Amino acid sequence: MLDIKFIKENAELVKEGARKKHIDVDIDGLLALEEKRKAALSEFEALRAEQNKLSDDIPKAAPEARAALIENLKPLKEKVATAEEAYKMLLKEWQALMLTVPNIPDMTVPEGKDDSENVEVRVWGDRPVIASAKDHVELMEALDLVDFERGTKVAGFRGYFLKGDAVLLQFALWQYFLNGLLTKGFQPLVVPSLVNKQTLYGTGYLPQGEEDLYKTQDDMYLSGTGEVGTMAYYSDEVLAKADLPKKFVAFSPCFRREAGSHGKDVKGLVRVHEFFKFEQVVLCEASHEMSVAFHEELTKNVEELLQGLGLHYHVVVNCGGDLGLGQVKKYDIEVWMPSQEKFRETHSASYFHDFQSRRLNIRYKDEEGKLHYTHSLNNTLVATPSRIIPAIIENFQQADGSIVIPEVLRPYMGGKNTIRRI
Repeated sequence: MLDIKFIKENAELVKEGARKKHIDVDIDGLLALEEKRKAALSEFEALRAEQNKLSDDIPKAAPEARAALIENLKPLKEKVATAEEAYKMLLKEWQALMLTVPNIPDMTVPEGKDDSENVEVRVWGDRPVIASAKDHVELMEALDLVDFERGTKVAGFRGYFLKGDAVLLQFALWQYFLNGLLTKGFQPLVVPSLVNKQTLYGTGYLPQGEEDLYKTQDDMYLSGTGEVGTMAYYSDEVLAKADLPKKFVAFSPCFRREAGSHGKDVKGLVRVHEFFKFEQVVLCEASHEMSVAFHEELTKNVEELLQGLGLHYHVVVNCGGDLGLGQVKKYDIEVWMPSQEKFRETHSASYFHDFQSRRLNIRYKDEEGKLHYTHSLNNTLVATPSRIIPAIIENFQQADGSIVIPEVLRPYMGGKNTIRRI
């Protein structure tokens, strides 16, 4: 959430940011509503002050004057109640509109309407040459690594059972990526997937993203990323500047309805409703330069680990139309999928300035005792089985249908170097 004072003083900049993100929001309407809200608050507070004064005067008044004062108090109370209700209605409307105002994208974010216009930043590795490459579904079913038929029977559309060495591969990826972050000073967390509405509003996933969330019968939600629970860990708290940055690697089951993508990537593990993810989350000082530095650091962390796996990938900077409401800038890392002959996104790294921390009320006190909202960042460390396991299966397939296990994962798989049908 942007500060209303900032919006008033930089209305044209905020409008330009919304245009670049292709988000329709009525800034002029918000500013007009802000003036009405302030006027209603002023009227309510003036009437309440008058009521309080009259209430204080009654006990002090002479007996013959007290009855008249009490008689005057009744209509004043009604005016106060009416003014308060009018203010609350305007405040509710104002808050709803404030939640639709997008953060301003960085000046380096390219123009564009959707992910087809993201811009390549760099490429790593050589594209594997695989004659008649099979897709991960055919390879995994032949090796008895997955059961989609029974997965659908039990869990419906996009359901799956991961089996045998694919399970070990998933656990191996968790250990490999987690160990890579622990050496860089990240604190591990296991965070809730079942979260309340306020937490999702705070991180910016509500109200716009509700259609992609699973909701429970008691008005709770299943989160699609560990970022949500991790960001709310310090909500409504004040940290010391000396304790920053806070660097977390958070693990959680994740759930996404994938609303609007029913016909996309239906086959296999590329897009599923239930998966597991480690997420990098950082809270740092309110400094643009520091946010930019951490954004590069989080991206580098993943790149180094992908290079260890030997996966060919590229990094793209997301265009304005492919940014979320709160993101200032975002990188996607996309790994090559031989069967599709294209890169597919496996990781996303974003920074938000104080957009999330302002909503969640996460602040820190500097050396002079002044309060600031922290900046926040996040980046996928690894999500499984979606995307990364299909990429490994396809990129390291052999002519005989076996799969070579990347060397860095072998210690986590009992020294095994190949997955074969037993």
